[in-house]
Amino acid sequence: MQTEIDPRPSDFLLLIVSSPSGAGKTTLCSRLRSELPDLRFSVSHTTRRPRPNEVNGREYHFTDAATFERMIREGAFAEWARVHGNLYGTSVAEIEAARTNARGVLFDIDYQGARQIKARMPEAVGVFILPPSLAELERRLRGRGTEDEPTTLRRLQAAKGEIEHYGFFDYVVVNDDIERAYGDLRAVVLAERCKRGRHALLCERMLAEGKVVT
Repeated sequence: MQTEIDPRPSDFLLLIVSSPSGAGKTTLCSRLRSELPDLRFSVSHTTRRPRPNEVNGREYHFTDAATFERMIREGAFAEWARVHGNLYGTSVAEIEAARTNARGVLFDIDYQGARQIKARMPEAVGVFILPPSLAELERRLRGRGTEDEPTTLRRLQAAKGEIEHYGFFDYVVVNDDIERAYGDLRAVVLAERCKRGRHALLCERMLAEGKVVT
């Protein structure tokens, strides 16, 4: 009796997407999630206040500082960091849930979180979304109208520090045009899914079934 061969990759994609605030990361990730629903979005915990139209449990798990710090002590986070005065973290439970029912997991995190994820899971793939210029980044931040002037200035200053870490990532996508940037990000995902190592088990199973026993 012929053994059924599992056509799925032997491993799933751990995709990290990071950028300075305002570079377009959220827009790009939302579109990627819409087109590739088998790439599960890792919903982070945060202590920052929700923005208009954000829903608890969809964009983030919004929580207070005391709860977040308790989760840190309990070892509930695969990564966590303090960004712009707020705490952000990816729970271990989010990653384990993705392994059971998805072909991959998408992390929308900053470079600090990316380093922690890579340290624990070196197979993770990192993509850095870069604005075409700091002047354009400032225009986008001010155009959002969601932060006061001190917060906007703080984000612009932080952006320079975040860009310094671009060398840590596997890919850089310049978001000067949203359609082109999305095409580049999508291409990264599709190419990574076709890597030899992700299909090695399937290849070996096929070879094993083709052996002639004498």
